[in-house]
Amino acid sequence: MESGGDHARSDEPREKCGVVGVSLADRAAARPLYYALYALQHRGQESAGIVTHDGFQQHSHVERGLVGDAFDPGDLEALSGNTGIGHVRYPTAGSLDKSCAQPFSVSFKSGSLGLSHNGNLVNADEVRSELAASGHAFTSDGDTEVIAHDLARNLLKEDLVRAVKHTMSRIHGSYSLTIAHDDTVLGVRDPLGNRPLCLGKLEDGYVLASESAAIDTLDGELVRDVRPGELVVLEPDGSGYDTYQLVESESTAHCFFEHVYFARPDSVIDDSLVYEVRRKLGRKLWEESGVETDVVMPVPDSGRAFASGYADAANETAADGTPRSEGDGSVEFAEGLMKNRYVGRTFIMPTQDERERAVRLKLNPIRSTVEGKTVTIIDDSIVRGTTSTQLVDLVREAGAAEVHLRIGAPPIIAPCYFGIDMATREELIASDMSTEEIRETIAADSLAYLSIDAVAEALDASRADLCLGCVTGEYPFDVEGETTDREVTRPQVGQPPADD
Repeated sequence: MESGGDHARSDEPREKCGVVGVSLADRAAARPLYYALYALQHRGQESAGIVTHDGFQQHSHVERGLVGDAFDPGDLEALSGNTGIGHVRYPTAGSLDKSCAQPFSVSFKSGSLGLSHNGNLVNADEVRSELAASGHAFTSDGDTEVIAHDLARNLLKEDLVRAVKHTMSRIHGSYSLTIAHDDTVLGVRDPLGNRPLCLGKLEDGYVLASESAAIDTLDGELVRDVRPGELVVLEPDGSGYDTYQLVESESTAHCFFEHVYFARPDSVIDDSLVYEVRRKLGRKLWEESGVETDVVMPVPDSGRAFASGYADAANETAADGTPRSEGDGSVEFAEGLMKNRYVGRTFIMPTQDERERAVRLKLNPIRSTVEGKTVTIIDDSIVRGTTSTQLVDLVREAGAAEVHLRIGAPPIIAPCYFGIDMATREELIASDMSTEEIRETIAADSLAYLSIDAVAEALDASRADLCLGCVTGEYPFDVEGETTDREVTRPQVGQPPADD
């Protein structure tokens, strides 16, 4: 799988969105938002949008497609104002048409509202039905519009902070939000912190973004992660920000898969640099299941950091745990697969045979790296198993004597309901197969996954503070028909939050 690139493979999960918001002192927000969305393009390629406010009125431009296709210079020029929010989307809930593209905008008696959402609600239908019964008309089937309508209704009768808190008491599930209420930009993270959101300082203002890489792109400085259950309100003139801890939780539910796959390696998520986490995961993969081979090579690009850590550990310690000394030889870390970066999501594959062989269009083995050698391939995860089978075949046909596969995550056995279109249980190869059965299916000489405990150790977190639903089948949120791994408290719909 590829992290930080196009999500084109059939054997991969898809993450819903990237969000951003800026408030600047005296320059237009549109171009900084545009650049930040480019930095977050890996989080969604279905649509892109920006909403700005010039102090008098709201401006919006939302289109399907990549960031570079969704905007032209004239579009950015029309987005006047020094505050605004942006969004890139890969749909996991709602329609594929433009009606669910974001930011979602609404004008009402108390002003204008724009909202960008990363995540999935688990009670969107419930809240939508109640809002519809009270007269709200919906234009899409996405959960983002549900949040926008609920917040707009609360803003008619409450101040901004209390309105947000009231909405947080009614919606349940995974969400990181950037919100534009007139010329005020807000950032909100769900009480368990399932999806990432961080705060950065610019030379002339502040920025909120899904990943710190977007802050880096704007020459900003990461201040910190937005805390679970926290509201951050940026001053309209870019001079500062206020924070409000609206909900307190005893534990978190950070998505471990952000570190394994979704986030850019150069991003800092929940105080951890993603690249270093992946190297740690690679080292632990060697410690748990290392196999002596001539060559260690990554699946580009997502396997690269894992393979680097794995190879470093292999050159320090033998597979049996004994330290290596000089003269023992070294394990070669090599690029054995070259990627064609011009095969994207829109490549037409009209027949099943062509779809099954599509990996050959994207990856080509370097024969001299693998021919006559024993090879370990390092990848971040296996979802359906299709791509892994093709990769093993590809390397074996290039002349490898043995092909071993090591995976930098535990087996994915269950779907995700919180912003990742991962697959149904029936499609997940590990949901009803043992590791040995999967090894036989993909025809590898050996196969091993990383343990859940190793993931927690690499993240310096307890299992209780991570969302591990896709690898345990137990979820941090109350999902109908699924097991919950912790006590879930859900306030009744309409129940107002307690006073601060």
